[in-house]
Amino acid sequence: MANIAQDKQKKMNLKSVNNDQRKQSSCFLYTLSFFATIGGFLFGYDTGVVSGAMLLLKDEFALDSFTQEIIVSVTIAAAIVFALVSGYLNSVFGRKVTTLIGSIVFTIGAIILGIAQNTMMLIVGRGILGIGIGITSMTVPVYIAECAPAHMRGRLVALNNASITCGQFIASVIDGAFSYDKRNGWRYMLGIAGIPSAIQFVGFLFLPESPRWLLSKSKDDQAREILRRIRDTDDVEDEILDVKARFKEQEASDYQGGLLKRIFTTPSVRRALFLGCGIQLFQQLSGINTVMYYSASIIKMSGVRDNSTAIWMSAATSFVNFVFSLLGVWLVERIGRRLLALISLVGILISLIVLAVGFQLSAYSSPSIALHEQIAENSSCNYFSSCQSCIQTSDCGFCYTESGNTAVNGSCLPYKEPAYSSFGRCNSSSLPNDLVWADNFCPSSYSWMGLMGLVLYLMAFAPGLGPVPWTINSEIYPLWARSACSAMATSTNWFFNLLVSLTFLTLIENITAYGTYWLFVGIVTIALIFIFIFLPETKGLKLEEVQQLFDQGSIMCGKSKNDINRSDEEIVVSTVDKIYPSTKL
Repeated sequence: MANIAQDKQKKMNLKSVNNDQRKQSSCFLYTLSFFATIGGFLFGYDTGVVSGAMLLLKDEFALDSFTQEIIVSVTIAAAIVFALVSGYLNSVFGRKVTTLIGSIVFTIGAIILGIAQNTMMLIVGRGILGIGIGITSMTVPVYIAECAPAHMRGRLVALNNASITCGQFIASVIDGAFSYDKRNGWRYMLGIAGIPSAIQFVGFLFLPESPRWLLSKSKDDQAREILRRIRDTDDVEDEILDVKARFKEQEASDYQGGLLKRIFTTPSVRRALFLGCGIQLFQQLSGINTVMYYSASIIKMSGVRDNSTAIWMSAATSFVNFVFSLLGVWLVERIGRRLLALISLVGILISLIVLAVGFQLSAYSSPSIALHEQIAENSSCNYFSSCQSCIQTSDCGFCYTESGNTAVNGSCLPYKEPAYSSFGRCNSSSLPNDLVWADNFCPSSYSWMGLMGLVLYLMAFAPGLGPVPWTINSEIYPLWARSACSAMATSTNWFFNLLVSLTFLTLIENITAYGTYWLFVGIVTIALIFIFIFLPETKGLKLEEVQQLFDQGSIMCGKSKNDINRSDEEIVVSTVDKIYPSTKL
């Protein structure tokens, strides 16, 4: 009985020590994470602000559709390449220096965009921004994960995703605020991004390097000093020994060849990379960009005609995305990464079905073409019989008279600018109150399903599939492979982001909007199966312990802390013995 009482007392003492250390280290860790996640904010701001800025840019510089696509896609293309390059930069120069480089690059890009005088400056500025995004989107989650203790790691990495959605929300507010300045509003929209990147640069000058990166470079004294500062305790030797022991064990393996060959010939790392790239792939193929792309159209379908009102309502959807990403910050350490991802995917599946059914019902009840206005005889717009078939062609739109909740006297007209038709009644940016021009939507009594599906999608995606891929990729790789593997997974995300962006309109034209969403329903179903089979639970594990999960095969099906070689009880006993060396359990 006495021994049992001593055991309980020691465990209580250990728990008390851990709780005190957690409270003491939290303040500095949140400060560190704040400056680090400015990178996520910039990522979100840039991807969110461009849609509003483009409305003004195409008038200012007379941009055609191809040039607009180049301005948007050059950022993603640069991000793909420099996410890979950042793997090398992280390995050689460390997380801190790489983040500083990303901040400088982003600031330069924002300045160029703010003072742009021609189309080439816009393209160059957007390309430079892409370089900064590629670098920071890979580096920030890794830096936070390597600095954070196990009990805070998921929450702090998820905070980076919340910063991305915050950036998107702020971007939509900025778009709305400056949309009234038709001449220079875009300069403010794009140039403001230089302010937070400059703040991040100054802040990072005073932040420490990742202690794990320092240990991998045999800079033990610097790592020890930084760990003491981050943990707010001198008792960091156990953590240092754990990191070094795992790293030395991996270095000691008999291997000849380059880093990439070692990654692909090491079974546990290959399994982790398969999971990391797969979950990033499914994040993009789940349809997040297409849902956000169609948000403005869904809002217009619901009866909003004024562009400024539509922009502000888009800001409201971005706010929903931001609020529910904060929910993910709380849930990721409460219910774990695996369960959160599975619940999120189920919600996404339901919302995509609602969207697909809504668009399909709208298509089946699409208003008919009642008027055939005088346009060029060879125009394809002459041959359509309904609104749905009309707008499905990229250069035709639907012009109609709004009578209550119905559309009458509809006609299909060609256009070059989406704001108005090239001929006919809707050949003006200022139309009578009852006349409506629709270039990418059809009026429908089922528009409420689109709005509901949109909100449900964001509520499901933001707390789960939004942050979990970044959290998992910051945890699952061994130290020697972490930079390279994280870079490959991040590039996978950006590549499929670009792929979806380039193919979405083609899919809409060939298999319709509802067909595209049914396609995403199938992809998300596959994602559910993938996550269920291959994603382990990493909640509460040290980074060195997470990697041990992949030593045991690819089929995870919920493997967690209890499946590591050492049991929870052995971990507690070992830790107590180190703190109380004179007494044994």
